[in-house]
Parts: sequence; C-alpha cells; structure tokens
Amino acid sequence: MIANKDGGVFARPTGNNGRRATAPPKRSSDDNEIVAVKAALASTTRWLLDRQQPDGHWLGELEGNTILESEYVLLMAFLGRESEAACVKACRYLRDLQLPAGGWPIYPGGPAEVSASVKAYFALKVVGVPIGDPDMVRAREAVLSMGGAQACNSFTRFYFALLGQIPYTDCPYVPPELVLVPPWLNFGLAAMSSWTRTIIVPLMIMSAFKPVRSLPEARGIAELFRHDLPLHPGRWTRNPCTWTNFFVGVDRLMKWADRWAPESWRRVGIQATHKWMFDHFENSDGLGAIFPPMIYTVVALTCLGYEPGSAPMRWALQQLDDLLIEEDGKVRVQPCLSPVWDTAIATIALADAQLPADDPALVSAARWLVDREIRTPGDWAVRRQGVEPSGWPFEYRNQFYPDIDDTAMVVLALRKTGFANQPAALSATKRAANWLLAMQNKDGGWAAFDVDVDNEVLTKVPFADHNAMLDPSCADITARILEMLGTLGYRADHPQVVKGLAYLWRTQEPEGCWYGRWGVNYVYGTWQVLQGLRSFGLTDDHPALRRAADWLESVQQANGGWGESCASYDDRSLMGQGETTASQTAWAVLGLVAAGRAEEDCVRRGVGFLLQTQRADGGWDELPYTGTGFPKVFYLKYHLYRVYFPLMALARYQAATAVATAVEVATGPQPFEG
Repeated sequence: MIANKDGGVFARPTGNNGRRATAPPKRSSDDNEIVAVKAALASTTRWLLDRQQPDGHWLGELEGNTILESEYVLLMAFLGRESEAACVKACRYLRDLQLPAGGWPIYPGGPAEVSASVKAYFALKVVGVPIGDPDMVRAREAVLSMGGAQACNSFTRFYFALLGQIPYTDCPYVPPELVLVPPWLNFGLAAMSSWTRTIIVPLMIMSAFKPVRSLPEARGIAELFRHDLPLHPGRWTRNPCTWTNFFVGVDRLMKWADRWAPESWRRVGIQATHKWMFDHFENSDGLGAIFPPMIYTVVALTCLGYEPGSAPMRWALQQLDDLLIEEDGKVRVQPCLSPVWDTAIATIALADAQLPADDPALVSAARWLVDREIRTPGDWAVRRQGVEPSGWPFEYRNQFYPDIDDTAMVVLALRKTGFANQPAALSATKRAANWLLAMQNKDGGWAAFDVDVDNEVLTKVPFADHNAMLDPSCADITARILEMLGTLGYRADHPQVVKGLAYLWRTQEPEGCWYGRWGVNYVYGTWQVLQGLRSFGLTDDHPALRRAADWLESVQQANGGWGESCASYDDRSLMGQGETTASQTAWAVLGLVAAGRAEEDCVRRGVGFLLQTQRADGGWDELPYTGTGFPKVFYLKYHLYRVYFPLMALARYQAATAVATAVEVATGPQPFEG
C-alpha cells in the first residue's frame, strides 16, 4: 500500500506482476447463461461504441415533463413569438401527453398535476387552440377539479403575471436586495441551493420591473380560476408565532415598500443583481446551465432594456434553442444536457465489460473528461475559501457549479482507463479528491453542489414551494464519494470516511433500504450505498448491509426484475413498487452483487430479466422515469440509463461469478502516487 500526504492510501493491483485476475468461480454456470451473458455484453458494448461522439464523449437525451414545453411556449408568447413553428410543434407534443381525464402528469403513469396542467392548457390557448376543443374542455374540467389555477405553485404564478392574468401582487415578492445579504447571515443567496439561486436572481429583476404582455381575452385563462375560492390561497398558519407567518408578513411589507419607496432605493439592489447574473453567464451553457433560469434570464434581459438583437439576448435564446429536439413534426424540450454524467458512466460500464483499458474509446473518453475539469472558484468557494478549485459539471459548461456527484463519477471512470496514469489525469484525480473532501457537510454527508446549505427556515419563504430550496446531504451522493475514496485507497478509519459512514448508518430506513435523492428511489439509494461501502471491504455479513440486501430481495418482482414508481416519494409505503425497468433492475443486481449475493437465485433471476428484455440492437426499452430532479416536483428520464447500467450489471455479474474464462488485465491504472 502507498500512503499519500493527505491520508489516502492507494492500493496496488494484486496478482502476478501487478496484474489483476478474476476470482476463481464459486460454481459452474449454465452454458446457456454463459453464452447469453457474453452475447448481451458484446451487443450492448457495440451499441454504446456506435454512439460515442468523435471527440470521445457520450450524450443521451434527458427528458423531463411537459412544463418544459409549456414554459417555452409561454416565454415565446411574452416575446410575441407564439405563432412560430417551434411553439406550434411543442403544443403538438403537449397534446400527445394529455391524460384521458384531461390533465397532465409530471411523470408517466402519474396522476394529473395542477401546475403542469394549467401551463399546458395556457400554452395551447396562446397558440390558438379554441376553448371549445374537446381536449381543452377535458383539461379545463380537470384543472377546476384540482382547485383551479389559483392552486398552482409560485413559479407558475409568475407566468400568469407575465402574461397579464393576475397582478404581480398575487405572486411572491423576490427582493433584489437579497443579493446584498452577506453569507454569514445564512439567509441570502449563499444559504440557498445552487438551482434556487440561479432561478431567483432573474426573478428578482422580474419582481422589480413587473413586465407584462397583455394577451387578447380569447387567449387568456380566466376560465381556469374558480370563483368560489380565493385568488391567492392564504399561507397564514393558525399559530401566529411561525416562520411561515413571519415570511408572509415580510412579503407584504416588501410589496408595500416596493410600491411606495423611491426608485433610487432599489437601484443598488438591481445593479447588484444585474452584475451577479452577468458574472454567472461566464463559461456556462446558460445561467446555471438548466432550463428554468434560462427562461427567466430572457425575461430579465428584456426588463433591463436589452434589445432582441443584442449579444446577451441572442446568447440567452441560443441556450434555449440548444435544448430543443424536433422529431416527427413535434418539438420537445430538454431541461439541460448531461454529457459529463453520461460519458463517465458509459466509460465505467465499458471498462467493466472488459473493453481493454487502453482501448481508444476509453482513452478518448478519459481525455475528454480531463479537459473539462473546472479550475476556477465557483459559488461553493464562499463557504470553502482557500480550497484549490476542481470538479466537473453535469453539462458541457457550468463554471460556477461543479457537481459533487459527477466529480466522483468522473474519478471512478478515469481510474478504469489506460489514461489514468498520465500526468494530467493523476493531477486532476488528486485535485478532485481533495476538493471533494473539503466539500463534506458537518453532518458527515455530501450534497450536490454546496456545503451546509441546510437552513430549514428558508423552506418557509413564500417562493419555496418548489421543494428544492436547500441542498442537504443525501445517502446516494455520500455513498458515491465513499466509493471513490475507497477505490483510491482511503481506509475506513480515515476521519472523514468515519464521518461519512456514520451518516449512512444514521440514514438507513427501518426497512433496511436507503432513500434515493437523485434516482427513483429506494432501489437507487440502496444500490448506491451497497456499492459504495463494498469498496471498504465491509464483509457480507455486516448487519446493515445484510438488511439492505434482504430488502432488495424482498421487492424483486415475479418476472425477476425490479421497478419503483416516482409515487414512492409521496407515499413511502410504495417503496420498491412499480413497473419493472431495465435501469432499476440493473441497480438492484449491482447492489446485490456488491453485497456478495451474485451466486444467489435472486440475482440470476434479475440477470435473466435483463437478458430476456434486451432488444436485438443491444439496448432496452424503458417508459417510466427513473431519474429525480426535485422529489415530488420534477422527475427525469435519462435515455442512456437503460443501456449503460444494464451493461454494468451484466459485466459485474459475469466477473463475480466467473461465467467467463479468467482474464488477466495488465493495462489497468498503476498505483496512484499522491
């Protein structure tokens, strides 16, 4: 073992002359299974290699729900461009996803959701679908049965105000002065999650300027407001001494001040907001590189006086256009792009499938990843001053928001390639490990982008109903960091590893599983923890791991697969229940293999499910969403999840059971010299 100066211990590969060899088989596998697994691995490997970009990366479609298409159309309506072809085609796509009962869900198979339904109806209305159209009648009835348009969330209400359906006084006020709040108060921007930060900064400008494009009455949605209910549902609580009531009072006070205070009082806040927004445009694929702030950026630039042909406006609109996918005469909108995430996981899966470490596909992927390391301080540096910058974004460019989960995944990918021992990769790995250690929260876990963004008081502000105000620690990311540290040779007695392990033990559910913050849901979280802890050599009979593996076995379905619906976030009695999918079956198989159960029937049945459902081209079909954006609010379908995770699962099953001839691997990475 080789210790580095930061306490990490990086293990040398074992075996003859530093080569690794697969373990001898514990049992002989059925000849048909051997052939089937080999064929499946070869087919999926070809599928992925055929889709690698010339420069070495992968990019799969990232699918959200209909709020993306709706909000795009509503923005275009604000700009007077609702008759353009892209809007008409987006509305065709919206009509395809309408439920028979009239509303729109936020994930396939889910119930109608009021904000998604109202925005879809509004988008159809502004492009000219008549109110008497049968689809519109059904949609209107569905919305009214859910409480009407006034039941929508805060961010939907801003679209109502933007297009003249309600006054801005019926929206939460987002004061520009929040930008001026010093970080140490823990109530300003630095205390909010990165995604909330990028959303509300342009909303501050919108709140201050209150832009409106008044639509013709026939294009409005007055018919969606229920007259038997208040226009703005009250937020006051019965107990007067609550943070909710405090912030409602502050909201009303700020609205009064905004109405009567001299404009000069607001100038400093608006100038600071303007500067913050433009600073964060730098080296980013749109503000925050995600859809919601990109939309609000266009509105904010309009408020600030930027003409449609100005460079900032053209740039902002181009970032939105880059998210559009046109197919079969319809347009759908991605919430962002996921090249770093897709490339790292595809690299790991291909390496697991015994693609040689020095294969050009893996080396070019590793080079592409290394070139995208972020070497400048982002918003995280407010809380971690003096730490050398590192990390990788989720997207192509997102300079201010390196993603903790992506960074760990990239390091794991680099270590599986022949490029791992090159100076550039070694230096990047060292920086990334040190940066990730510095990003550990005080509770021992790791979050997505920031450190200790956990002030629960902020969840009570009026614009916090998107369920994503904070960026707390979560088990799945914490487990990934621990997996990376274990892979790099950090021991279980390292002080920060000890804290991370303690966090995981505390957060295990009574049933034995773990909550999945970034994937659906308990199947995802449990796999991540089992896989992460395996890198520290915890024995198969460790009580916590045994309970977790038992839980995975208990939710396996009759067809051998696993599935879990997004509904499990709303109702934990549904944990581990749902339509079986390739990605969730792969996660369960990976978790059970990591728990030392590769030889058991449950795993063979899971592998059988994957083999039986594989398409002839090497991929799998998958309708349900298995990715999570904001639990209970926004879910995702990663189109490559149904390919590279099954590949990874089959490969690790093959290695664990030695269904293939033992192979010596001599081209893997050499010991990491810290």
